[in-house]
Amino acid sequence: MHTNRSVTSSISIRATPEAVLDLVGDAHALPRWAPGFARSVRAAGEHWVVDTGAGEALIDLRVSRERGTVDIVSVDQPARAVFTRVLANGEGAEYLFTQFFPESVSEADLRRQVGVVEGELETVRRLAEA
Repeated sequence: MHTNRSVTSSISIRATPEAVLDLVGDAHALPRWAPGFARSVRAAGEHWVVDTGAGEALIDLRVSRERGTVDIVSVDQPARAVFTRVLANGEGAEYLFTQFFPESVSEADLRRQVGVVEGELETVRRLAEA
């Protein structure tokens, strides 16, 4: 049985869960908070085309307001996805971001990607709190 490693990062945000969900659930906002992944985004039917800088990726942005979830899933490779959740945290919110890595990914590459995500979470906080 093949399993992936998962890493979940989180950040506390002084904004309502709805405000955070509005930001991270808006495909057009991806370049604002995740520029390393999305240089630009355009609609393609029910999917989104993301210019990653290394090519284009076709994604589904699966938003559930009732569950507070936003999942970014590759249409072509559904196993390539990130799963995020916005939770109420006192008067603010907690944003959780889970990503999976194949066992073949080196520790250095994993740490590098986690560092990128931590920077993105800081950007989400700054934008949501503004």
